[in-house]
Amino acid sequence: MNEQWKIKNPKIKTLDCTIRDGGLVNSHRFSFEFVLALYRACADAKVDYIEIGYKNSDKIFAPDEFGDWKYCKEDVIRRIVDDAPEAKIKLSCMVDAGKSEWKTDVVPCAQSPLDMIRVAFYAHQVDEALAMIDDAWNKGYEVSANLMAVTALEEPILDSVLQRLSTSPASVFVIVDSFGAIIPSQAEYLTQKYLNYAQDSGKEVGMHAHNNLQLAFANTLKSIQCGATRVDATVGGLGRGAGNCPMELLLGAVNVEQYRIRPIYKLLQQEFIALRQQIEWGPFAEFMLTGQHNVHPKAAIDARKDLDTRDRVCDLFDQLEAQK
Repeated sequence: MNEQWKIKNPKIKTLDCTIRDGGLVNSHRFSFEFVLALYRACADAKVDYIEIGYKNSDKIFAPDEFGDWKYCKEDVIRRIVDDAPEAKIKLSCMVDAGKSEWKTDVVPCAQSPLDMIRVAFYAHQVDEALAMIDDAWNKGYEVSANLMAVTALEEPILDSVLQRLSTSPASVFVIVDSFGAIIPSQAEYLTQKYLNYAQDSGKEVGMHAHNNLQLAFANTLKSIQCGATRVDATVGGLGRGAGNCPMELLLGAVNVEQYRIRPIYKLLQQEFIALRQQIEWGPFAEFMLTGQHNVHPKAAIDARKDLDTRDRVCDLFDQLEAQK
């Protein structure tokens, strides 16, 4: 009986953003071997896309403070592709408004291993985002529009941004739960809203969920049930703060005949047990608090970094309550 409740929709595409979102935990200092192993595992699992990192400016982010996957230079990405010629998976990269030299660093698609550019931006950056979307599209890429911090926006502002995006060449609008504050009823509402702006122009809607309220998987499934066809996840839920929707859960619930879960569990066994000894992520109480208060997890991240403040959750609670 369990199988009949699994989601089957051939239009759904999965995207692994472990290196990109997970890189926010360790300043993108993943080893070449780790990224190659993840690349191969995702390809073996038949995941549709892998987001290999950011294409951020090395003038803004000092190279001695971050790893290669903060910048995603073409020669670095090509090393991964060349070392795994058997892997068949599309490659994506995120380009941030205000943090990238997109006019020059995003080279024509024909000169890059990348297939998709995901433009990330806040509502006040929509003018630059639209220019970035046009630029990437004209260079031959698939383009995704990722409006961040959607739960912090007033309704008229959100509507205005979505209206402007609807006339852009972006093929996907992604609901980005930056603060991990969304609950399933809100996931349903936002998916329907995004679809209202996307469908008339043939665009798709995606979901990128954070796990502060331990609802990333539930919100992703709810969004799919409401019509989203592009969904993000990370292996082991690795991601900033509380982390993301776990890929191993997603592949066990969506198009189970299409995807293969074992390569993801094998990667978890071989790489992530050791990784958890080096870096921390997951829905600790501090991240639950920032999710409940619908604010950026920076205060929780800072609290977890300091041994004097770690686990002093009532102090953080009082701080967040005072800021209301």
